[in-house]
Amino acid sequence: MPEASPPRRLTGLLASPTSFLMVLAFVNWFGYASWSALLNNFAKEAAGFTGQDIGILQSVREIPGFLAFTAIILFWIMREQMLAYLSLLTLGLGVALTGFYPSLGGLLLTTTIMSIGFHYYETAQQSLQLQLLPKSEAPRLLGRIAGASAIAQLLAFGSIALIWRTLQPSYATVFLGAGVVTIALTIVAMALFPRFQGAVPQNKGFVLRKRYWLYYALTFMSGARRQIFMAFGGFLLVERFGYDVAATATLLLATYGINAFAGPLLGSLVGRIGERATIQLENISLIAVFVGYALASHGQFGAWGALVAGALFVIDGVFFTLVLAQRTYFQKIADPADIAPTSAVAFTINHIAAVFLPITFGLIWLRDPALVFYIGAAVATGSLTLSLLVPRHPKAGHETTLAPTAPAAAE
Repeated sequence: MPEASPPRRLTGLLASPTSFLMVLAFVNWFGYASWSALLNNFAKEAAGFTGQDIGILQSVREIPGFLAFTAIILFWIMREQMLAYLSLLTLGLGVALTGFYPSLGGLLLTTTIMSIGFHYYETAQQSLQLQLLPKSEAPRLLGRIAGASAIAQLLAFGSIALIWRTLQPSYATVFLGAGVVTIALTIVAMALFPRFQGAVPQNKGFVLRKRYWLYYALTFMSGARRQIFMAFGGFLLVERFGYDVAATATLLLATYGINAFAGPLLGSLVGRIGERATIQLENISLIAVFVGYALASHGQFGAWGALVAGALFVIDGVFFTLVLAQRTYFQKIADPADIAPTSAVAFTINHIAAVFLPITFGLIWLRDPALVFYIGAAVATGSLTLSLLVPRHPKAGHETTLAPTAPAAAE
C-alpha cells in the first residue's frame, strides 16, 4: 500500500485544474522569457537596430494580440485547452527560428510567429483560469500561477546568464535550444493532462456588454502603460546604460527570483484588500517607476543612474503581478457564459494601443527618451483615476461606484 501512494499523489496533481494551469503558464513563460532576454541585445548587436527599429518590431509583435478576438472563431472548432497547446507549439517554433534571421525583415517574421503563439495562448489561458478557478479562491490561485510563471522565467534567465558567461554560444544556438525545450514540454503536457472544461457552456458569439465598460477601459490603459515599459524599459538599459546580455539576464533573474515567492503573496494580498485597492497600488507604483526612468534617462542620478534604472526595472516586474486584480474584478461582475468570448475581446482591447504605440513612441524616443516615460506616467495616472470607480465589493449589477447598471439578463 505505501508503494501506491506516490502514483496517487501524481494522479491527483494531474487532475487538478490549478496544476494544469501552472504547468502551461510555466511552459509559456519559459519560451517567451528566453526570447525576451536575448531580444534587445540580439537586435542591437546582430541586426543593428535603432530605437525606431525596435519600435517597429514591438508594434508588429503586438498585432496578433490585437487580433486575439479571432480566437472566438477558433473556439467554435476547438476547446480552449487545445488552442492553448497549439499556441505553445507555435511559440516554441518562433523562438527556435529567431536566431537564424538577424535582420529587420527576419525578426519581423520570426517575431510574428512567436507572437501568434504567445498571444493566442494568453487568450485561451485567461478564459480557462476564470472558468476553472472558484471566485473565492481565484486571487490566491492566480498568485500561485504567477509564481509558476516567475519560476519559468527564473530558469530561463538563469540558464541564459550561466550559459552566456561560461560557454559564449551564438544567439542562434540559444534561441534554438529554448524553442526546442518549449515544444518538448508542451508535448509532455498534452500527453499527461486530462481534459478540463468549465461548468458553464460559453457564448459562441462576439460579446461586448455596456456593463463591462470599466473593465474594458482598465484593460486598454493597462495595455498602453505595459507596452511602454516592455518596448522601451529594457531598451533604455541597453542603449543608455550599456547593459549586455549577461547583465540583462541577471537583472531579469533577480526580478523573477523575487516573483517566485512574491507571486503567491501578492495573490493573497488581492484577496485581503480587494481589487479596488490593488489596482490603485499597482498604478501608483507604475507612476513612480516611469518618472524614475525619465529622470534616469536625463542623467539625474549621476553615477548611480545604471543602478537606479535597473532597480526600477525590477520593481515594475514585481508589481506587474498585481494586474491579476483586473481579472478577478471581471470574474466577479461577469455572466459566467461570457468569460471565453470576453477574454478574447478584452485581449484585443488590451492591444489596441500596443499596435501603434511602439512605432509612434520610437519616433519620440529619437527626440527625447524621457518624454516616452513621462507619457507612461500620465497613462498610469489615468488608470489610477479609473480605479476609483471600482467598487470595494464588485458583483453583477454593481460593476462600478456609479449608479448600478441593469443586470445582464436585461441587456
